[in-house]
Amino acid sequence: MPKHTFQGFVTKTLLTLIVILVIVGVLVGLFISNIQTMIAAGELQGPPRASVATADVSEMQWPVEATAIGSISALKGVILSVESPGIITDLSFKSGQPVQQGTQLMQLDDGSEQAELESVRAAADLTKLSVDRSRQLLERKTISQAEFDVADAEYKQAVARVANVEAMIEKKKIVAPFDGLLGIRRVNVGQYLNPGDTVVSLVSMDPINVTFFMPQKALSYLQKGLPVEVTSDAFEGQVMAGKVGALEAQIDQATRMIEVQAMLPNPDGILRVGMFVNVRIEREKPRAVRAVPASAVLYASFGNSIYVVNPAQEGEGMVATQKFVRLGERRGDYVEVIDGLDATDRVVTDGAFKLYPGAPVMLQDDRAPIPQLAPTPTDA
Repeated sequence: MPKHTFQGFVTKTLLTLIVILVIVGVLVGLFISNIQTMIAAGELQGPPRASVATADVSEMQWPVEATAIGSISALKGVILSVESPGIITDLSFKSGQPVQQGTQLMQLDDGSEQAELESVRAAADLTKLSVDRSRQLLERKTISQAEFDVADAEYKQAVARVANVEAMIEKKKIVAPFDGLLGIRRVNVGQYLNPGDTVVSLVSMDPINVTFFMPQKALSYLQKGLPVEVTSDAFEGQVMAGKVGALEAQIDQATRMIEVQAMLPNPDGILRVGMFVNVRIEREKPRAVRAVPASAVLYASFGNSIYVVNPAQEGEGMVATQKFVRLGERRGDYVEVIDGLDATDRVVTDGAFKLYPGAPVMLQDDRAPIPQLAPTPTDA
């Protein structure tokens, strides 16, 4: 290759490299400038704000109470049955019917007993005449005292036989022993019954007992006459008041629980024997507590904490501050805070899991549900 041709090639190559380097340098400069601009903008804008819902710390009056699950039982309750065998000739009640004491409910065939009653009554009348005559003869000293005693004993035996037959007839019928509500009838007219066969159940309805169990430490406040409140899921929103009527004399050795019996009026008969109910006992006057929604608490093995929001020290907006707390009793959607919060704090109730100390926040209080002290969930 001629010398001048080679020199021209080298010159063109160098020029090309220089142009490429200049272009690369310009591009690198533009890229670095854009990165610096974005960093500067990010520093001015700060980290993104977390959306949270907040609520005030609530000052509340919480009742000092104890609760238990109880069972309804009757003051009086029996299974009515017959003592004597026989065929049912009459049923004077319907299933589920309220009855009063003394009402006849059922009659068995007592034809043979009635006939026997007529016979023994006639014999008793005859012996009565005999003893009357013997008494007159004794007054005249016509017979001895021993003869009169024999006649008198025969009369008393006849009267006893009449009473025995009358008792047998009484056993052929069933009479309500107290006021109450009948259960379902288990027999029919014409059916033959043996002694002990079930006819119907009868329970008293007003007043009624509630039986429940409490731990032995409850003996420090349990006493006869202590007010109780009873509620049932069958009658939502309805509270029935009563009083403690009796305490079991001994503690159950297996469970260390004491059986408590309360009595309450049941004029409408809405509470039925065997129902389970919720029992609440107010032990003393309500106490003042500081409470927050339970959703605000972050539970951890090293300590429970709550985030509160405060104005940022630099710039605008709000930031999150973590506070460790000591918790107490929980009721409904609220939990008691014994220590760690001020009354003026505003706590994060929704979105706290994504926060860190000093995190900027954006308040959206309308997104969280309203907490309730006694929530009543509804079926979906």
